[in-house]
Amino acid sequence: MATPMISFRHVSKHFPGQTALDDVSFDVQAGEIHALLGENGAGKSTLLNVFHGVLPPTSGEIRIDGEPVAFAHAKDALDYGIVKVHQEITLAPEMTVWENLYLGSELNWAGFLRRSRMQEAARGYLKQLQCGFGPDDKAGSLSVGEKQMLQIARAMMINARIISFDEPTSSLSGREAATLFAIIRDLRAKGITILYISHKLDEIFTLCDRATVLRDGKYIDTYTVADIDRPTLIRNMVGRDVALFATRHRPQRADYSRPVLRVEKLQSESAGFEDISFTLHAGEILGFFGLVGAKRTDVMRAIFGAERLSGGTLALDDRPLVNRHPSQGVANGIALVPENRKEQGFAANLDNADNIAMASLWKYRRGPFVSHVRKDDNARRRGETVHLNPNRPDFPTRNLSGGNAQKVVIAKWLSADARVVILDEPTKGIDVAAKADIYALMEDMVEAGKSLIMVSSELPELIGMSDRIVVMRDGRIVAIVDKSEFAEQKLLTYAVEGTAP
Repeated sequence: MATPMISFRHVSKHFPGQTALDDVSFDVQAGEIHALLGENGAGKSTLLNVFHGVLPPTSGEIRIDGEPVAFAHAKDALDYGIVKVHQEITLAPEMTVWENLYLGSELNWAGFLRRSRMQEAARGYLKQLQCGFGPDDKAGSLSVGEKQMLQIARAMMINARIISFDEPTSSLSGREAATLFAIIRDLRAKGITILYISHKLDEIFTLCDRATVLRDGKYIDTYTVADIDRPTLIRNMVGRDVALFATRHRPQRADYSRPVLRVEKLQSESAGFEDISFTLHAGEILGFFGLVGAKRTDVMRAIFGAERLSGGTLALDDRPLVNRHPSQGVANGIALVPENRKEQGFAANLDNADNIAMASLWKYRRGPFVSHVRKDDNARRRGETVHLNPNRPDFPTRNLSGGNAQKVVIAKWLSADARVVILDEPTKGIDVAAKADIYALMEDMVEAGKSLIMVSSELPELIGMSDRIVVMRDGRIVAIVDKSEFAEQKLLTYAVEGTAP
């Protein structure tokens, strides 16, 4: 049998109080697309960080093409032809697209930058990726999906032997994702080995040749994708049976005789939406669907007070609201679980107790001081409610898996006693087991008397969890669909065409 391109041999990685990788061993063959699967916290990203020289292993060995390698820094792996496309976007926003592409590897002649050559080469990479932006555009002006495509273009520039992708489609539109898949297949045809992390099983079964499952930092097994079905794969990932799609398991609580939040003719010239009108009722989960550019997130940020409005009105229990700042939104009982939890959901330099208490500090005061005993006790109780793991008040939130970090954000708003909770892409980038936990928490919240708005790009998720679905297109509401009329084709047609199918 041919020598594997990558061999992990008894790789372990220990952090204080935590084992992230525990004696992991498996092979990746040359020229295959090999998926790394598992729940958040299973060790996938840690394994990639060890492989790319970002973290040193505690023990074990990695071999490339049969030769042992040990990278002291990420640049060592890069020089060896091993490239990573990160889930987190790492760009210099004030620099142009071509400057970001060549940052750290600029072309020069006799001490002078070869600007024209770099711009022309950048234009070629962008054309190959079918990008709708040019080499002279500022990186900071790009959408999240466009920034991700720029990162992919940067990885393609290097003459790589191995490329790893960590949730590469989490911010991409369907068209952009399809383009990426075609490029990955082309890379495989050229003999490049691909490591691929994704929580979207459709992508795994569409794209990958084999899949290795990790659970709790341990190696479980490696499977040929064509020979395994989804329920079996999920059971091996989480150690138990989990429903494939979002499903309501308890009686629905929507009371359409009790309006809670009224939104009338909301508009924002700066954010690009207008004439937004809808009503959220007591105990309702109101879904919001739309394609990239529909402005769903902008509307939610405006309701919360994080986006400037130029017209329209808000009312809570028929009481007019003025939310010009997030602090006013919080005071009025409105919460926002943002799409970008790492930048907007929690403070990276704080622990779980501080992040959970952030929106309700007044509860833990004793005179002019904050009681850390009360704050830590609240964190433990809320952590138990949301099934946080590890449920430790002193644990740095930035070190949590994506699903557990999302639970901290939800626990923060549970602590603040919010009446209306807006969840923007609440299961984005988290595993199937954590998704099931989030869905259960949503049902807990409506049973406790809260009303929810759920923004999602996943139609099965919206159909499974929502009482009604609002469809947006180009900054306007084009339809509000009752549960009896839920159908993927109908909702997608509204989102694409703006009219009924």
